[in-house]
Amino acid sequence: MSNTDSFIEEVNEEVRRDRLYGYLRRYGWIAVLAILLIVGGAAYSEYRRAQARAQAEALGDAMLAALAVNTSAERAEALGSIEPAKPTAAAVLRMMTAAEQANAGDTDMAVATLSAVAVDGDVPPVYRQLAQFKAITLQGADAPVADRRQALEAMAQPGNAFRLLASEQLALIDIETSDTDAAINRYQAILSDAEVSADLQQRALQVIVALGGEPELSDVVGLGGGSAAAQDN
Repeated sequence: MSNTDSFIEEVNEEVRRDRLYGYLRRYGWIAVLAILLIVGGAAYSEYRRAQARAQAEALGDAMLAALAVNTSAERAEALGSIEPAKPTAAAVLRMMTAAEQANAGDTDMAVATLSAVAVDGDVPPVYRQLAQFKAITLQGADAPVADRRQALEAMAQPGNAFRLLASEQLALIDIETSDTDAAINRYQAILSDAEVSADLQQRALQVIVALGGEPELSDVVGLGGGSAAAQDN
């Protein structure tokens, strides 16, 4: 390589170096900012996780302390004074409070506590449905039959997580009002439902027999009907 070529190569290298330094001076802050954002984001995520753990531990400690007091009325008061940060935790806590209120004999207050959960739009639907079901059943015969029937019929519709339990309560109202045929038909529908639990299925079978009915088992899986049909196929 001649001296001229060597000189040109050195000049080109110097130009490239100057351009690189220029780019770094002009755009280097972007890389630094990206690194800071990544590190800061990781630190913030860890902080949030630690904060969530601390809140959960504090809530658990407060609930255990509330449940450790002597009487149901005192436990209800202690539970009611806790203020959880998340709607789901608040719903569970209020249902626990309602249970202690009911144990203390304050049914009206327990129903009011459950009803507040049932209409809280921030609470997941399954918790609202559970609170509504508990409020209805807690009132029992103290509430007018028509009111209980209307509320339970609304809960017995498809899509409600407690529809079969609501149907069972409707059957009990039929028995209460001496409508035995309606009760048997309702229990038969429960017995044949594909989503019925084993315990509820057994209860339905026992009540049908106790009411003098004859259970129809041809479409009932697990009690001979569905299994037999499957074997025939």
